[in-house]
Amino acid sequence: MPMLRRDKVIITCAVTGSIHTPTMSPWLPITPQEIADASIGAWEAGASIIHLHARNPDGSPTPDPDVFMEFLPRIKQSTDAVVNISTGGGHGMSLDERLAGALRASPEMTSLNMGSMNFGLFPILDKITDFRHDWERHHLENSRDFIFRNTFKDIEHILKVLGEGHGVRFEFECYDIGHLYTLAHFLDRGLVKPPLFVQSIFGILGGIGADEENLMHARRIADKLFGDAYYWSVLAAGRHQMNFVTMAAMLGGNVRVGLEDSLYIAKGELAKSNRDQVAKIRRIIEDLSLEVATPAEARGMLGLKGGDLVGF
Repeated sequence: MPMLRRDKVIITCAVTGSIHTPTMSPWLPITPQEIADASIGAWEAGASIIHLHARNPDGSPTPDPDVFMEFLPRIKQSTDAVVNISTGGGHGMSLDERLAGALRASPEMTSLNMGSMNFGLFPILDKITDFRHDWERHHLENSRDFIFRNTFKDIEHILKVLGEGHGVRFEFECYDIGHLYTLAHFLDRGLVKPPLFVQSIFGILGGIGADEENLMHARRIADKLFGDAYYWSVLAAGRHQMNFVTMAAMLGGNVRVGLEDSLYIAKGELAKSNRDQVAKIRRIIEDLSLEVATPAEARGMLGLKGGDLVGF
């Protein structure tokens, strides 16, 4: 395998997700038009990869491929960004539902979660008592008794149907140190191929905590397991977002921001757009004398199939 390129920082932007609800921020993209506009704005600000979920008109998460197809073509027509579709979906979705959008769209990348876990959103209920939609309270409360399922069989299935079937490459989402070892297991079996794009995730209740020691430990273990066969990226939930991704960039890693991961741009200040978060981390990266990767450079680094081979 050729030497991996380390002189560029890939910015991923996760524009809406399935965690935050409309009551939490008036600037959370909901409609296909809003998701497309948010994606284009993030790309204009410097994001190379756009990580995407879909939502119903009331803001609730949906796996419906038809909804994805309302915004994916517009993003492709307006940008050269790498489209990365979530296979995590939303709480309560079956594996088939979680894969439906990606199977329809055949994107260059999808996420792939590397283990089952508790995924607690319910503490938000201590801060918000009045919701715009009934589903929001149930969505948060249901996470108290919810296991985000990603078994070895599930992972094998995704690798087969999307990896082998569609030439998709993966954002391997690792919410704990054990998830890194699971990824190493699939690498040892030859079911995943370098270069790996490893996304270390901090600050989700049920996953590894947002402590600086954990960031360093995750990097050390990933280096031990994958050596020169991977690119490392970091995201952190809520108030930890910017400081953790800044540390990742300083350590030679890549970064992910977006309203899926944090609704804020600064302490106590809601972000008015995904564009603003991307612009902020790009400014930080460049102030560190680092360079941001273009979409074309990201494609080359990660070995993607190219935007002309997607299904939208």
